[in-house]
Order: sequence, then structure tokens, then C-alpha cells
Amino acid sequence: MKRTSRCLLTTVALTVLVGPLTSGAFAQDPPVQKYLTDGRLTDGAAAMQVLLDDDPNDQQARFSLGVTQFLLAIEGLGRDHYRYGLLGERRPQITFLRLPIPENQTPEQISYEKARGILQNLVDRLTTAEQTLAKMSPKDVRLPLRVGQIRFDFDGDGKASDEESLWSVMDTLQRPRRREPAPATNNFSITFDTGDVYWLRGYCHALSGLAEMVLAYDWHDQFDRTAHLFYPNVDTPYTYLAEEGPGFVSGFNTQNVLDVITLIHCINYECTEPERMHRALEHFEAVIALGRLSWKAINAETDNDNEWIPNPDQESAAGGMRVGREMISRWHDLLDEIEAILQGEKLVPFWRGVKGGIPMFINSPRDVPTHPELGINVRKIFTNPQRFDLALWLQGTGLHPFLEKGDRTKGETWVEIADAFGDEFFLFLFWFN
Repeated sequence: MKRTSRCLLTTVALTVLVGPLTSGAFAQDPPVQKYLTDGRLTDGAAAMQVLLDDDPNDQQARFSLGVTQFLLAIEGLGRDHYRYGLLGERRPQITFLRLPIPENQTPEQISYEKARGILQNLVDRLTTAEQTLAKMSPKDVRLPLRVGQIRFDFDGDGKASDEESLWSVMDTLQRPRRREPAPATNNFSITFDTGDVYWLRGYCHALSGLAEMVLAYDWHDQFDRTAHLFYPNVDTPYTYLAEEGPGFVSGFNTQNVLDVITLIHCINYECTEPERMHRALEHFEAVIALGRLSWKAINAETDNDNEWIPNPDQESAAGGMRVGREMISRWHDLLDEIEAILQGEKLVPFWRGVKGGIPMFINSPRDVPTHPELGINVRKIFTNPQRFDLALWLQGTGLHPFLEKGDRTKGETWVEIADAFGDEFFLFLFWFN
């Protein structure tokens, strides 16, 4: 179970799956598969658009287009990493950033505006994918894909190698310290269906919401002072910082400790584009609605065909992963609770103003003392955003504009939800969306 769960986390992070993989190729691949296998995602999207132009009711073609557009968003993010040489020579030393993106020996100079552009490009591409999927009539749609053979072209050289495959990405994340080459791509197959349409739309909204939150704030000063930790060629007034180059300890110098302290110290952002926080809230609320639609469709299924997320009567294509009825029931409780928090109907408990303070060691979330009356209205954080000062938020006074009296979500509720998933709650959280 532990091994399967680690594979699952890797899968969800990149919308792919790892595990005991024994499935073979489908009897007949959908038209989009050859483009995904060759790493020609742009060509694949164009080909699916032609099929849709010929037959607007071809739901498999529309699903294929949406999936390809989502993959293009991931590839685009990877290309931006390559273009600006994210982490440069330091990247191989950082466990979870050893993605199979080739090293760029001549990275372009990155500025604050270009860094924001990376996130905006991601949002734009995800929006395109979500809008395509939203036009579907997903009843009984099926899209069998050999997921392990999907490839990217991260460096834009027109060649998608095995090292740039989803399979290599998965292997890298599962075995971050490996030195040998990734194994050959695998024929592992998943049949995506109606519930997965809503699931993928939910992921588009979730990632877009996170990006919009970052873009809502001004982090220019932090970028100027610390971007050299991440990029080798930075447009900054503090050019002497980048002149040091990578250090001898995993690519870092002793003085980089001061840079990391500065990175944390500079988490004090003015909200300069509050409308983005409004959009982020809409994205997160859409995730809840789509999650309910996804589970309604999944629970109505009667087949058992290489399922991505199974109902209790099905098996997951990831061997050993079972979804019980108690899990699904508790997951709906989770959706209800998050929705109530996002709508301001329930408050998040506040940890200051507690007589005697909070003990140093707490055994369970049930035992965390909180203010007897005040709670945090999370909705106001989105609808009336204020400066985000990490230190003041942790201390509590930075949250003062969002404090009010009202019904608060209870720690017991979250513990009961988590208990239904054993010690794998966060893995299922990423998987279920």
C-alpha cells in the first residue's frame, strides 16, 4: 500500500499514474495517441480541432483536444523553465526538481515581468483546456490512452525523447536520487471517461486558482533580491549576487543561507490586482462543484475498464488502490466543509486570544485550543484582499481584517474525514481533486 501510494502522489502531481503496470496497448488507439506518443502536442491539438470542425458532435475528439491542451500547458511550463534555465546547475541537486528538462547552456535573462508571464501563460493555457472540456456532452464518452508513452518536447528542439516522456517524469519523481537512465516507456493504459472529464476540469481550475493568487500580489522586491537562487541570468539591480555563481555544496554557497532568510523575510506582498483574488475564489468554488459532478458520474458507472478513479465496485488501474463507500461519503463531507468555508458560512478557528496560550506539544488537532468566539472569514481574504505579510499572518494581527464571530469549522470534523483514509489522506486529496 505504501509503495502504491507514493506512486499515486507522483501520478497526481503530473496527472499521470505510476504503479504495478501490466496493462497492454489498446486494440485500437484513438487518433490523438500517435501525436502524444511522438511528443507532437501542438500538431495533435490541431488535428483534433480538424476532427471537431468536421463533426462538432465528436465527443472523443473534443476530450482528446482538451487533454492535449492540458498537456500543452504542462509542456509550456517546462519550456519556460528551460528557456530561463530554472536553477541551472543546482537543479540536479534538488530532489523534486530533477525533472527531465535538458540543461540550457545559454539561458535567456529573466525579469520580474517575464516571471509573472510564466504564470500568466500557464493560466491562459489551462483556461483554453477547461473551456474545451466545458463544451463537452460527456455522457458515455471514453478515451483510452497509453499514458506511459506520452512525451513532451521541453526544450523545443522538435525531438521528444524517452527522457522527456511522462514515464521518465514519473520515474524521476518516484526515484529522485537515481543515477541510471529512466526505464523504457511503458504501455500502461487508462480509459478516461465521463467522471474524468469533470476531474480534469477541476484540476484546470485548481491550478489556475493557485496561479491567480500568486499573480494578485506584488513580489517584485523579493524577486530582485532572491531570484538568483533560481535563475542563472536575472535582470536585477543587485547584479553582484548572481556573479557568485553556483557554490560547491549542492550548487549553493554559504552566503546563500542569507538569501534564503531574505526570501522568507520578503514574503510581505501588497495586493495590487485584487480582481485576481476574486477569480481565484471562483476557480476554487468551481473545483467543488466539478468534484460533485465527477463523483456522481463515477458512482453511476457499471463497467470496470482500466479506471482512473474507481467506484467501490470497480478496480483502479493502479494495482492495490481501492475506494470504499466510507471514503466517498467522507469526501463529500470534505467538499461540503470546504464550500462552507469558501462561502463564509463557516469560519476557520483563530489561534490567538486563547487563555494560557497554545501548548508547545499537541497530540491531536482535536486538542488545539482556539479563540472561543472569533474565527477567520476565508471568503473575505478573496473578496477584500489585504497585504500578505507572512510574519503578521502567523502572529495573528495580519488576519485582523478577516476576524469575526460565527460558526467555526471543527477540528473533530477534519479528523473524522482524514480517518476514513487512514494515513494516506493527503495522497487521496491530490488524487481525488
